[in-house]
Amino acid sequence: MIEALLNYQFLQNAVWAGLIIGIIAPLLGLFIVVRRLALIADALSHVALAGIAGSLYLSQQVAFFATLNPIFLGIGTAVGGSLLIERLRKTYKDFEELAIPIILSAGIGFGAIFISLAKGFSTDLVGYLFGSVSAVGRVDLYVIIGIAIIVILFIGLFYKELFTLSFDSEYALVAGVRGRYLQPLFMVIVALVIGASMRIVGILLVSSLMTIPVAAAIQLAKSFKGALGLSILFGEIAVVVGLIAAFYLDIAPGGTIVVCSIILLVCVLLWKKVNGMMKSREGY
Repeated sequence: MIEALLNYQFLQNAVWAGLIIGIIAPLLGLFIVVRRLALIADALSHVALAGIAGSLYLSQQVAFFATLNPIFLGIGTAVGGSLLIERLRKTYKDFEELAIPIILSAGIGFGAIFISLAKGFSTDLVGYLFGSVSAVGRVDLYVIIGIAIIVILFIGLFYKELFTLSFDSEYALVAGVRGRYLQPLFMVIVALVIGASMRIVGILLVSSLMTIPVAAAIQLAKSFKGALGLSILFGEIAVVVGLIAAFYLDIAPGGTIVVCSIILLVCVLLWKKVNGMMKSREGY
């Protein structure tokens, strides 16, 4: 693979994109999991599917869209969906969780319509659904780098505010944290990360990379920052091993990355159980 990596630009694009996504997806995923909003990633990924399918359909009908990278419309619809979720959460104050299935259903519905209009699944659409190593172009890589910079700056600038909002929203309100503006911005950032990740992991699997490494990390970490570090570590391991497996097995990278994440989680759970049993025996 090293020789191929040196000779083929698409492999270089895929590896760099994967390494970046392995950082930003779990990084943002920890805040999502702590807030118990893990299903938002699923909802926004399905909205992104509608945007991608719509772009592929429009590319058959309008010359302008034939030259436009579908990732831009996918990101745009995901951002729009994130703002709609936030608006619906305010509308249904006592039933905030309703916002997620409403937007998820809308994304699936519009996605199915555009796929039907586009006369079924194309190779491009399958690549977006499950990820594709060969499909990552320079434009995709530049978009991912740009989004990664935005995410890191956002987390760096608002880390304390996000931490406070995640664990105690009432205290955050008393402390003067501007959740009214920060929460919609956070949702937009989540949408951007989903848009950035869909080329490598795939639309249907992107939420897994945002949550499974986090699920493994919180089993071991003793602090929030520790969980951040472990989440990124597990995410990177899953991406690297998944891309290598996808290259040699000639399969979609999204599935291998997610399976690697699950294997890591299972190993962590088993290690913690065995370690707990050993400590209990030592106590007797």
